[in-house]
Amino acid sequence: MRVSREQFQENRRRILEAAGRLFREKGFSAVTVAEVMEAAGLTHGGFYGHFASKEDLAARALAESLTPAPRAEGTAPDLAGFVAAYLSAAHRDRPGTGCALAALGGEAARQPAPVRRAFTEGLEARLARMQEALPEDDRAAALAAVSSLVGALVLARAVDDPALSDEILAAARGALGGP
Repeated sequence: MRVSREQFQENRRRILEAAGRLFREKGFSAVTVAEVMEAAGLTHGGFYGHFASKEDLAARALAESLTPAPRAEGTAPDLAGFVAAYLSAAHRDRPGTGCALAALGGEAARQPAPVRRAFTEGLEARLARMQEALPEDDRAAALAAVSSLVGALVLARAVDDPALSDEILAAARGALGGP
């Protein structure tokens, strides 16, 4: 049975959304195509009508996950608010809906070129957004800020001591000017 172009696009959106969430929760290698399709509410057989391979899906889902949300026109970036939200317990505790840089950074280094390219492009987009938010348009400061944010979140998720995890988030928030 053929589906309309609109339904095809909706199915693709659901696959990318499910894959992005699962990859961030479990990592690239721990997620199967069948698992992604089930999470999207679709049959496994429809996968190859959308993507050439799991690698293709990983690259596209990562690119989608790393695309910054559009900012309302005419609004100034809220750096302190962003730092507070990024380095929050809620963000730490929900990797599936959180930042793909922190959730997949360590694993992305061992992925094929298309996945690494998507990671690099996503990082560049985040750096550009951070540069816009800084008082001076300074790429080095943007690199330091993004590196500090991602690194703090990775460490806060990795430790098995809840008090230390909270301490890491609080220290990084303080260092980056967040509340």
